[in-house]
Amino acid sequence: MSTLYDWLIAPLSYPFMQRALVVSLLVAAVCAVLSCYLVLKGWSLMGDAISHAVLPGIVIAYIVGLPLALGAFVAGLSCALLTGYLKENSRIKEDTVMGIVFSGMFGFGLVLFTKIETDQHLTHILFGDVLGVTWRDLVETAIIAGGTLAIVLLKRRDLLLYCFDPNQARAIGLPVRVLHYGLLVLLALTIVAALKAVGIILVIAMLIGPGATAYLLADNFDRMLPIAVAVALVSAAVGTVASFHLDGATGACIVLVQAAIFVFAFLFAPKRGLISLRRPISPPLEELGP
Repeated sequence: MSTLYDWLIAPLSYPFMQRALVVSLLVAAVCAVLSCYLVLKGWSLMGDAISHAVLPGIVIAYIVGLPLALGAFVAGLSCALLTGYLKENSRIKEDTVMGIVFSGMFGFGLVLFTKIETDQHLTHILFGDVLGVTWRDLVETAIIAGGTLAIVLLKRRDLLLYCFDPNQARAIGLPVRVLHYGLLVLLALTIVAALKAVGIILVIAMLIGPGATAYLLADNFDRMLPIAVAVALVSAAVGTVASFHLDGATGACIVLVQAAIFVFAFLFAPKRGLISLRRPISPPLEELGP
């Protein structure tokens, strides 16, 4: 027990590890809550598209001297709007449009990055640099993540109905279009908040993993949210501490812990786990309702 305690506590004697843990927990919490809606809505690819599309915004913001977070947010939101426009004005399916848009913007960002002189490492943008987080970065992340989390929780019922049944939401008078683009804005903000922790490549795992795991373990949305948050927070804490001892990338360690928890849930989840397939399977969340 003493050895385990030392293993967990020893890294926190360093200020940079304290900042890394706080940022990881903040990002994990907001990603977990939003991941529940993305899993139910089937927007996994949208999260992937926006996360890749922020790269040119980051580079352009650096060139003109604007905050990198602002450039990332504008680029991510532009990707979402462009995807919606192309879908509505062409015969191409939405997943195909997203693949074209995000790969094109990501390629454009890589070309821009190779043409400028900067001390910023590309790997830090792609995979995060949570151990290099400053107090200013921590405050910035806390403001973005806290604001996003507050809005999602405040409008959780409206967003839930929109994700389950947009037609019913429209029938009872909810502003479906506002909810649609509002969810996209929240997604873009969440990705911006997660840039320092896990970068633009691994953020998609944090946006999908907790929600997917909770989906296997919960039979209604009110249970799904806290389970997703718990999975994300445990993964963030264990992954951050493990990265210190393994001398590995923190974001990658967090994602690996999330993946391990998902595999465990997939195998042993009551009624839905692979080992439990002989038991009666409960109806999916869509049939049970909020």
